Amino acid sequence: MNLTKETKLTLLYISIAFLFSVGMRMIWIYQFSGYEPFFFNDQFMINTNDGYYFAEGARDLISGTSTNHVAEKFYDRFHQLNDLSPVNSAVSQLTAFFTTILPFSFESIILYIPVFLSSLIVIPIILIAKNLKNLEMGFIGALLASIAWSYYNRTMVGYYDTDMLNIVLPTVLLWSIIWAIQTYENKYLLITALDILVYRWWYPQSYALEFAFFGLILFYTLVWDRKNIYNYKLLALMMFAMLNIDGFIRLPIVIFMYYIFKDEKFNKYVLYILGLSIIAFFITGGFNPIWDRLQPYVFGNNVDKLNAGLGLHFYAVLQTVREAGKIPFETFANRISGHTVTFILSFIGYVWLAYKHRIMLLALPMLGLGFLAYVGGLRFTVYAVPVLALGIAFLITEGLRYITDKKSVRILSYVIIASAILIPNIKHIESYRVPTVFKKEEVKVLDKLKTIASREDYVVTWWDYGYPIRYYSDVKTLVDGGKHSGSVNFPVSFILTKPQDISSKMARLDVEYTEKTFKFKKENLEAIKAKKIKVFSNIEQMTKDYGFDNTNDFLFSLETDIKLPKKTRDIYLYLPYRMMDIYPTVKVFSNLDLMSGQKYKHPFFYVTRNFKKQNGLIYLGNNIILNLKDSTLQIGDNKQHIRRFTATEYDNKQKLKVQEKLINFASDISVIYMKNYNTFLVMDEPTYNSTYIQLMVLEKYDKKLFEEVIFTPLVKVYKLKI
Repeated sequence: MNLTKETKLTLLYISIAFLFSVGMRMIWIYQFSGYEPFFFNDQFMINTNDGYYFAEGARDLISGTSTNHVAEKFYDRFHQLNDLSPVNSAVSQLTAFFTTILPFSFESIILYIPVFLSSLIVIPIILIAKNLKNLEMGFIGALLASIAWSYYNRTMVGYYDTDMLNIVLPTVLLWSIIWAIQTYENKYLLITALDILVYRWWYPQSYALEFAFFGLILFYTLVWDRKNIYNYKLLALMMFAMLNIDGFIRLPIVIFMYYIFKDEKFNKYVLYILGLSIIAFFITGGFNPIWDRLQPYVFGNNVDKLNAGLGLHFYAVLQTVREAGKIPFETFANRISGHTVTFILSFIGYVWLAYKHRIMLLALPMLGLGFLAYVGGLRFTVYAVPVLALGIAFLITEGLRYITDKKSVRILSYVIIASAILIPNIKHIESYRVPTVFKKEEVKVLDKLKTIASREDYVVTWWDYGYPIRYYSDVKTLVDGGKHSGSVNFPVSFILTKPQDISSKMARLDVEYTEKTFKFKKENLEAIKAKKIKVFSNIEQMTKDYGFDNTNDFLFSLETDIKLPKKTRDIYLYLPYRMMDIYPTVKVFSNLDLMSGQKYKHPFFYVTRNFKKQNGLIYLGNNIILNLKDSTLQIGDNKQHIRRFTATEYDNKQKLKVQEKLINFASDISVIYMKNYNTFLVMDEPTYNSTYIQLMVLEKYDKKLFEEVIFTPLVKVYKLKI
């Protein structure tokens, strides 16, 4: 096959940009190549919590684990009932496929797959530039986009998540739409529709962006190209691909309509077919999830109110998620382009590019979604990366055409200017030394727990650790990275931050009610879908079942000898040292009146590892000073005696020794010095008596309620006895 010079150059640019992207992502591997805490089973571990969710699904697909339950769906054969394993997710399925055909370990595949899939972004960027007759623009844009801050952060080695294709697929969609409208070739009708099908399979939340593309193409057609029947064919096929029905149904519809549209005798029916596709889109509820998905990011609220039944109020989890928070302009600009100046020039370049090639207005959905980050959370910045990368690349290449006609001068200028915009991003990569989710010693605990706990048992811990625990220990959890609404977080927060006697009761209640709810939903699925039956939160259902109409009264009853549900499985508490830093966040979810939504007094808890001892005083930072001579604590201008001073230290046999000195019972503030951790804790009395502090920090557990399972300095695992 004879390739044209342009095609050869295109392939060369794609190859170089792809290898550059891959090479930059290998810097992390080089930096930590000899760091043992990041290795398990002789392989680097991944560095994103959510990755363990998909890894669990892929693992179960590969193992083909069977259960004793009757499978209602094909994928039920691969995991136990109600374990929430994502065996039907695209990431898990693709990973399982790669594992079966590639001669690499599963751990290696989930580590490196983001590197190679995310680097595919260079292909559609360069092909878009090829359509605009400016390959150099595509090459420079591909280099920048592939390593821009936010794109790199979410696609680096070990960042095993949907993000590795979440920008590639819409950029491919943009490329296919541009080539379709520019060439009128039938094959791009099919490519566009198939990309939407793949995009929806890969990332079910893609409907908002797909709909935005549809709307902009419709606008483009009505304003500039309304008589072109080809555009209406494109819109119809896109809409059929976007229907809110199963992909296996949409695929044959798309293929059938594609062959219909290839025959010109059906051209007179195209507008009718387009109208039919739009009606079908709304009938299938295509627009509903678009608003449902965007609303919480734009109109966040501190408290979720569940209107059914008692109308309980729960703390809104979105307020604690960093990616949903507002960000400063500098951060916004840096994440998109690597530097504020580069961002401004990129935006100017895009405006110029869209002016010269109005087809690039079709990139506005991605640009708009990226700019939503400025008000709706940093996670969206990544969508603007490829568009603005093309913007500054156009500014560079087109600007130099006006300055000089000498090819050698332009090439040298390309190298110098491109280096200038790449260097801030490369420096970011060098400094962005993200740790693995867990360290080796923590994973060894989970690996050991796998041999102790049954697959039907529950591990209670905060949602940050849910996915890794399910992956390594093959157990169930109450909360995880996807299941952490205020209503499910409340009981877990309650368990971790209340005294042992009532937290143990809540643990048994929440686990048994969780399984009970799974069964109820399964038996009443159709009625629930038809909204004939309401499913209440566990807490509300507990309140009703125990004969209360006020949840506060029910929670108070946990201090009495109430009858607990029959035990159906074992429950373990996973208490890591690392949770120390997020304890206040954990507490906030149960620190409110569920009936009124009123927040209780914020607990006092302070942790520091940066302190200085001088003349009998310990300066703990933040204007907090501990006086060892008179056992007083000064917080700002307020000075008071402490209730107790506790010191913990591990002996040579790794047994914890606790020395506690009671000082003033009138005080509410205690200080704990964890010598081996070089950590000081300052807290109020309710926090001191919490299950987390008593069991993890002090190892003071009620032997009638708990028994020790695994004790290490980094993690304590207890088994519930009731």
